[in-house]
Amino acid sequence: MESALNWVNENSDMLIEYAIQIALAFVVLLVGIRVAKLCGKLTEKAFNSRRVDKAVGSFVSSIVYAIVLAATVLMALSQVGIETTSFIAILGAAGLAVGLALQGSLSNFASGVLIILLRPFKSGDYIEAGGQSGTVTKIEIFSTELRTPDNKVIIMPNSSVMSDAIVNYSREKTRRIDLVIGVGYEANLKEAKQVLSSILDADVRVLKDPGYTVAVLELADSSVNFAVRPWVNTVDYWPTYFELVEKIKLALDEANISIPFPQMDIHLHKDK
Repeated sequence: MESALNWVNENSDMLIEYAIQIALAFVVLLVGIRVAKLCGKLTEKAFNSRRVDKAVGSFVSSIVYAIVLAATVLMALSQVGIETTSFIAILGAAGLAVGLALQGSLSNFASGVLIILLRPFKSGDYIEAGGQSGTVTKIEIFSTELRTPDNKVIIMPNSSVMSDAIVNYSREKTRRIDLVIGVGYEANLKEAKQVLSSILDADVRVLKDPGYTVAVLELADSSVNFAVRPWVNTVDYWPTYFELVEKIKLALDEANISIPFPQMDIHLHKDK
């Protein structure tokens, strides 16, 4: 115990110097983290003020945050006397090994860059990708965030988004509603077609150009199926879809045109 106290007394100046360096490094690290967060927020705010896509702003702000944070760590290490040049070389060698172990993360980063460059979708678009669907809210360095219509948040790896087909439901201004309406074989087809056409003509949301289609699609097992295909603005797609289904059912009932359901006729023969 006495020898330890003697060593402390003999090296007190050195210990105080190291303590000050460690304290300064800790302060640099804390301040650097705050500065990194601030830089990320300012970058995102700058992109938003220029009316750049929010997804691009969040992606770039994430990169800025990571760069500033890495510089802060190097400054903190330099403050405690660690030679950063050799440390960077060590990090490079270690980074290669870590990169091989984290191929998935690097793939996510590369996919995130491709999303920003190719722009298959933007913030606010409703998409289907990687077996999931929802409205794009953020594109981060490694992941893309979707929000479903029932307000669930889906965080998908960027590699999953880019690995398969992407369906963007919001890119075009117009969409076509595809309905298949079946009527009974005993129904008057001209009358049924007239009823369906009159419903589309009366709906102001149905576009005149391109025009809608009402045509016999197929002679199915239990019904004659009509293809009803009106064009609407993308924002009106689901409200128009739901209302058309209801209006068609009510109009066909009023015209005494049956909508059959699958059925099977069974004929019994009695052997004499």
